[in-house]
Amino acid sequence: MFIEWLRSNAAAMWCLTIIRIYLGYQWVTAGYGKISGGFDASGFLKGAISKSTGEHPAVQGWWSAFLQHGALPGVGFINILVPFGEFLVGLGLILGTFTTFAALMGAVMNTAYLFSGTVSTNAQMLILEVLILVAGANAAKIGFDRFILPSLRSRTKNTHVSTIPAQTLVEKQ
Repeated sequence: MFIEWLRSNAAAMWCLTIIRIYLGYQWVTAGYGKISGGFDASGFLKGAISKSTGEHPAVQGWWSAFLQHGALPGVGFINILVPFGEFLVGLGLILGTFTTFAALMGAVMNTAYLFSGTVSTNAQMLILEVLILVAGANAAKIGFDRFILPSLRSRTKNTHVSTIPAQTLVEKQ
């Protein structure tokens, strides 16, 4: 019932637009601050790795191993990916452009930050992003997706569909 309301109700559309713009603003400002202020993730990564030890570790060992052996050696790429990723997720959410993809990428980043032991606003943002993902197209009806997605669908529509009637296919099985 709640999911159907999120996906089709006009009031939900307006609520989701407010949530989407709020989240977008949070992501744009975070990303822009990192882009303009210089960003180095190595301190954050080392801090997360250090939180994986002790009696009650905040970071799980498998995630710490990924950070230590995957992310930390590739910190140069992370230093580009995170600020521009945050900025683009925010821009997509504010404009309502590729909204579900932007919300998904925001959820991925928030999850990574939570796995790294940083709670802050990440849990709240993750819940709001899940609402947008569940709502689907209704979250972006007030946005550019209203125009972009139908155009993309018409351009990528598969014109090579089998001309064999469905009943014939069922009979052959």
